[in-house]
Amino acid sequence: MPRAVLDSTVLVSAFLNPTGISSDLLRMAQGGAFTLCLADEILDETRRVLVEYPRIRKRYHYPDEAVIEYAGLLRMVSHLVTGLPKIRAVIRDPNDDMILACAIKAKAAYVVSRDKDLLDLQTYRRVEIVSPEHFIALLRND
Repeated sequence: MPRAVLDSTVLVSAFLNPTGISSDLLRMAQGGAFTLCLADEILDETRRVLVEYPRIRKRYHYPDEAVIEYAGLLRMVSHLVTGLPKIRAVIRDPNDDMILACAIKAKAAYVVSRDKDLLDLQTYRRVEIVSPEHFIALLRND
Protein backbone atom coordinates (compact mmCIF):
# COMPACT_ATOMS: atom_id res chain seq x y z
CA MET A 1 0.00 0.00 0.00
CA PRO A 2 1.54 3.34 -1.01
CA ARG A 3 2.20 6.07 1.52
CA ALA A 4 1.21 9.63 0.64
CA VAL A 5 1.23 13.08 2.19
CA LEU A 6 -1.73 15.30 1.36
CA ASP A 7 -0.81 18.95 1.72
CA SER A 8 -3.04 21.62 3.21
CA THR A 9 -4.37 22.69 -0.20
CA VAL A 10 -5.89 19.23 -0.60
CA LEU A 11 -7.04 18.98 3.02
CA VAL A 12 -8.74 22.39 2.89
CA SER A 13 -10.40 21.46 -0.39
CA ALA A 14 -11.70 18.21 1.12
CA PHE A 15 -13.25 20.13 4.01
CA LEU A 16 -14.86 22.78 1.82
CA ASN A 17 -16.14 20.40 -0.87
CA PRO A 18 -17.29 17.07 0.59
CA THR A 19 -18.21 15.75 -2.87
CA GLY A 20 -14.94 16.68 -4.58
CA ILE A 21 -11.89 14.67 -5.54
CA SER A 22 -9.95 15.70 -2.43
CA SER A 23 -12.74 14.28 -0.26
CA ASP A 24 -12.66 11.13 -2.38
CA LEU A 25 -8.98 10.78 -1.51
CA LEU A 26 -9.71 11.01 2.21
CA ARG A 27 -12.39 8.34 1.87
CA MET A 28 -9.92 6.15 -0.03
CA ALA A 29 -7.38 6.59 2.77
CA GLN A 30 -10.03 5.60 5.31
CA GLY A 31 -10.79 2.56 3.16
CA GLY A 32 -7.15 1.48 3.10
CA ALA A 33 -6.28 2.36 -0.51
CA PHE A 34 -3.18 4.20 0.75
CA THR A 35 -1.57 5.25 4.01
CA LEU A 36 -2.17 8.92 4.66
CA CYS A 37 0.83 10.51 6.39
CA LEU A 38 0.49 13.90 8.08
CA ALA A 39 2.40 16.01 10.58
CA ASP A 40 1.20 18.46 13.22
CA GLU A 41 2.64 21.26 11.10
CA ILE A 42 0.38 20.31 8.18
CA LEU A 43 -2.65 19.98 10.46
CA ASP A 44 -1.88 23.37 12.03
CA GLU A 45 -1.64 25.05 8.63
CA THR A 46 -4.92 23.45 7.54
CA ARG A 47 -6.65 24.63 10.71
CA ARG A 48 -5.18 28.13 10.35
CA VAL A 49 -6.39 28.46 6.75
CA LEU A 50 -9.90 27.24 7.59
CA VAL A 51 -10.27 29.42 10.70
CA GLU A 52 -8.31 32.57 9.93
CA TYR A 53 -8.53 33.27 6.19
CA PRO A 54 -11.26 35.91 5.71
CA ARG A 55 -11.63 35.13 2.01
CA ILE A 56 -12.61 31.54 2.84
CA ARG A 57 -14.76 32.41 5.84
CA LYS A 58 -16.68 34.98 3.78
CA ARG A 59 -17.47 32.47 1.03
CA TYR A 60 -18.07 29.35 3.17
CA HIS A 61 -20.06 29.35 6.38
CA TYR A 62 -19.14 26.79 9.06
CA PRO A 63 -18.50 26.89 12.78
CA ASP A 64 -14.99 26.66 14.21
CA GLU A 65 -16.11 23.43 15.92
CA ALA A 66 -16.45 21.82 12.49
CA VAL A 67 -12.78 22.55 11.86
CA ILE A 68 -11.84 21.02 15.22
CA GLU A 69 -13.85 17.89 14.41
CA TYR A 70 -12.21 17.70 10.98
CA ALA A 71 -8.73 17.93 12.49
CA GLY A 72 -9.68 15.09 14.83
CA LEU A 73 -10.84 12.98 11.90
CA LEU A 74 -7.58 13.65 10.05
CA ARG A 75 -5.61 12.52 13.10
CA MET A 76 -7.65 9.31 13.29
CA VAL A 77 -7.23 8.33 9.64
CA SER A 78 -3.57 9.25 9.26
CA HIS A 79 -0.17 8.08 10.35
CA LEU A 80 1.14 11.06 12.33
CA VAL A 81 4.77 11.86 11.57
CA THR A 82 6.86 13.69 14.18
CA GLY A 83 10.35 15.12 14.29
CA LEU A 84 10.44 16.45 10.75
CA PRO A 85 13.92 16.97 9.33
CA LYS A 86 14.96 20.49 8.37
CA ILE A 87 15.17 20.74 4.60
CA ARG A 88 15.34 23.58 2.09
CA ALA A 89 13.77 22.61 -1.19
CA VAL A 90 11.04 25.06 -2.20
CA ILE A 91 12.75 28.35 -2.95
CA ARG A 92 9.63 30.41 -3.68
CA ASP A 93 7.75 29.25 -0.57
CA PRO A 94 9.85 27.77 2.25
CA ASN A 95 6.63 26.96 4.17
CA ASP A 96 6.16 24.11 1.68
CA ASP A 97 9.35 22.47 2.93
CA MET A 98 7.40 20.89 5.81
CA ILE A 99 5.34 18.92 3.29
CA LEU A 100 8.45 17.43 1.72
CA ALA A 101 10.03 16.87 5.15
CA CYS A 102 6.94 14.92 6.21
CA ALA A 103 7.12 12.79 3.07
CA ILE A 104 10.83 12.06 3.58
CA LYS A 105 10.38 11.15 7.26
CA ALA A 106 7.32 9.00 6.48
CA LYS A 107 9.07 7.30 3.55
CA ALA A 108 6.09 8.30 1.42
CA ALA A 109 6.06 7.64 -2.30
CA TYR A 110 3.82 10.64 -3.07
CA VAL A 111 3.02 14.19 -2.10
CA VAL A 112 -0.43 15.19 -3.30
CA SER A 113 -0.89 18.91 -3.79
CA ARG A 114 -2.48 21.71 -5.76
CA ASP A 115 0.40 24.04 -4.86
CA LYS A 116 2.21 25.16 -8.01
CA ASP A 117 5.55 25.53 -6.21
CA LEU A 118 5.42 21.89 -5.14
CA LEU A 119 4.00 20.57 -8.40
CA ASP A 120 6.73 22.34 -10.37
CA LEU A 121 9.33 20.23 -8.55
CA GLN A 122 7.72 17.01 -9.87
CA THR A 123 9.96 14.88 -7.63
CA TYR A 124 12.07 15.39 -4.54
CA ARG A 125 14.38 12.66 -3.26
CA ARG A 126 12.35 10.00 -5.09
CA VAL A 127 9.02 11.34 -3.80
CA GLU A 128 6.62 12.03 -6.67
CA ILE A 129 4.67 15.27 -6.37
CA VAL A 130 1.30 14.94 -8.07
CA SER A 131 -2.11 16.55 -8.28
CA PRO A 132 -5.13 14.92 -6.61
CA GLU A 133 -6.45 13.92 -10.04
CA HIS A 134 -3.20 12.21 -10.95
CA PHE A 135 -2.98 10.42 -7.61
CA ILE A 136 -6.54 9.13 -7.71
CA ALA A 137 -5.90 7.79 -11.23
CA LEU A 138 -2.81 5.98 -9.94
CA LEU A 139 -4.82 4.44 -7.11
CA ARG A 140 -7.60 3.33 -9.42
CA ASN A 141 -5.13 1.72 -11.83
CA ASP A 142 -3.47 -0.34 -9.08
